[in-house]
This record gives sequence, C-alpha cells and structure tokens, in this order.
Amino acid sequence: MSLPFSVFLALKYLRPKRSFLSVVTILSVLGVLLGVAVLVVVLSVMSGFGQMWREKILAFNAHLTVMGDGAVEEPEAWRRDIEAVEGVTGAAPFIHGLVFFTHDDVVFTPVLRGMDPELEARISRVPEHLVEGRFDIEDDEVLLGRDLARRLRARVGDRILAYSPQSFLRAQEIRLPEELTVAGIFDLGMFDFDAGYALCALPKARELFGLDRGVHGLSVMTRDPLAAGAVAARVRERLGPAADVRTWMDQNRQLFTALHVEKNMMFFLLIFITIVAAFGIASTLITITVQKTREIGLLKAVGFSSRSVMLVFMWQGWLAGLIGTGAGIGAGLLALRYRNDLMRGLSRYTGLDLLPPSLYHLSEIPAQTSSADLWRVAAAVMIICTLAGLIPALRAARLDPARALRYE
Repeated sequence: MSLPFSVFLALKYLRPKRSFLSVVTILSVLGVLLGVAVLVVVLSVMSGFGQMWREKILAFNAHLTVMGDGAVEEPEAWRRDIEAVEGVTGAAPFIHGLVFFTHDDVVFTPVLRGMDPELEARISRVPEHLVEGRFDIEDDEVLLGRDLARRLRARVGDRILAYSPQSFLRAQEIRLPEELTVAGIFDLGMFDFDAGYALCALPKARELFGLDRGVHGLSVMTRDPLAAGAVAARVRERLGPAADVRTWMDQNRQLFTALHVEKNMMFFLLIFITIVAAFGIASTLITITVQKTREIGLLKAVGFSSRSVMLVFMWQGWLAGLIGTGAGIGAGLLALRYRNDLMRGLSRYTGLDLLPPSLYHLSEIPAQTSSADLWRVAAAVMIICTLAGLIPALRAARLDPARALRYE
C-alpha cells in the first residue's frame, strides 16, 4: 500500500538513528505515554470509587423515599399503590429519628430506623451484610452497625438502653428508657451507615418516637436504580401532591457532585503531564526543521507546495501522539489489571499500609474503566500533540527555497 509522500517523510523522520535527536523524540513519546497511562489509571480508579459509593449507598438506602407532610396515616394503602406502579419491585414502611443509646457507660446518638423485617428484607441488602446474629428481630430487639457496636462496646445478646428525644419535650414528665437486646450486627463497609444507624421493629419505633399510628414514610425499590427519576415521577402521579418522593440520587447529590467535580479536576490537572510532553515534541520538530532546512528547500524548489511541507511536520506530531496515546492506554490498562498486586508490593517494600482497611473499609483498590473516559483522554491528547506540530510546520512552510539552499 502506497503512502502519501508527506506521511512517508514524517515516518522517515520519526525513525530512530541513534542520534541525540532520536533520543529526544523517544523521550517525548514516553512523556505522552506516561501522561496517558496516569490519566487512564486515575480516572478509572475515581470511577471505581464512585461506583463503590453507589453500591454501598444502595445497600442501605432504597431507590426512592416517599414521605408525606406529616406522618403517613395509611401506609398499607400507599404501599399497595406504590407497588402497582411500573418499575417498582417493592416498598416497605419506616420510622426514623435520632435516639440516645447507652451501654457500658458509653453514650452515642445514632439514627434509629423502625421497619417491618419481612417487608424490609425485600428492599434492603442489610440481611446480606449481617456479620453476627439474625435479621428477623422481635419487638424489643435491635440491629447495630459494626462501628456503632464497637463504640458502644456491645455484642449480640447485650442489652442497651435507648432514650427517645420525646423524653426531653416536657420538663414535668419523665419517660423511662427502653431496654433493647442486640439481635445482630451488620457491616455495609461504609462508615456513615455502620457507625450512625440502628434498626428495630416498627412497634418499638412507634413507642420511642411517640407515634400512635402510621409511619414517617416508605422505602421503595425499583427495577433499575439509574431510572429512579422516571419511576419517581410515576409514583408522584399515582399518589398525588401529598406525597414527597425523592430518589437516592437527590438524597446523595452533594456526594456525587463532589466526586464528579473531583474527577474532572484530576483530568485537567493531569493533562498537564501530556502538555509538557507535547512541548518536547514541539522542540524536537523545531530542531528537525533547522537540521532539514536544505531538504525543505529542495522539496519546495522541485515543486512541493507549502501545504505539503507543512503536512510533513503536522503528521510527525500526530504520529508521535498516536504512538504515545496507544501505548499509554495499553500501559494504563495493564497497570489497572495488576493495581492491587502493585499496591501490595509497594506496601511490603515501603513498610506502609497504603490502604488501611480500618480507615477505608477496602481490601482492594476499586476501578471501573469506561470507553467514554478512554475516548476523552485519547481525543484530548491527540489534539495537544497535533497542535504541538503546528508551530514547526508553519516555520517549515514559510521557508524560502532560495535562501534555504543559499545558506546551506
């Protein structure tokens, strides 16, 4: 297959000849490779963390939360209406609020969630994350998160005291605390949930929070978490304006917005590695135009247009970027595949725990590589490297063949 002359000449100039210039070219391509590999690894790891947070949030929270202006007086009727909506797979009532737990002279204030164990098991993954005890709790039993149990120094079978905030509403009335037995301990792997939540049966929650009847709201599970917004609109239409329907994305918007902004900031910061490498490509091409002044003059003297000469150096910058980008994506994907082996090797070599399980609740580095991120990295790097060849290309195109041949 015959190549256009400008591409052929660009490939010829890129071919290493054991000169200082070829070494600089190789280093420039390696710079692009490093920049692309770092971008691929960082963006994939940050996408992995975002996916991990979504999974952990959905392990405890339902896809939709339906509440009223006050207490929902007829939760069973609402539950039947909600479960009749297309896309809904289950719904369960809940009561929640802050309580004071005390055990072994330790006081802590988690959120207590009252629920129906039978219905809750259809919409929650907490039963899958029990590490001790059982999920089928009785009226005077409670489930604790692992970190909450650790703070209270409580184990399965221990009895803890629960004080309701209702106890402090009236100065002349004293309400005795409720004694609850720890029936189980769950570990969702997310500190906010494992340290800040406890679960009990609905009747006990009604007693603690002073509800004669009804519930605070209903948790709803949908077929597709990413389509929760569309299902929420159908639930609002079904229940009317009295229902306040919120998706899991609405409730955690701040977290996911922060992750999205952080990912974009990392992209823009790390792209400067590629820009520095592009300066190396530009300086290499400028040196080539100086060294090849006589050849450029000959090409223009025999009839090559300024555009054809310009394309030689534009192709050279583009090809250097293409080689660096392709190799960088391959290196990044390879590093991601062995990321945990690399982390463990660095931990052994440095003697430092780079990912403490007690802090991050992770045994491995999460990663999720998307084709959109790869295309974004490749496109940005190729544009930068192509532009790097523009200034040398313009200089070569403006050379006067008579002056070039005279001084060479």
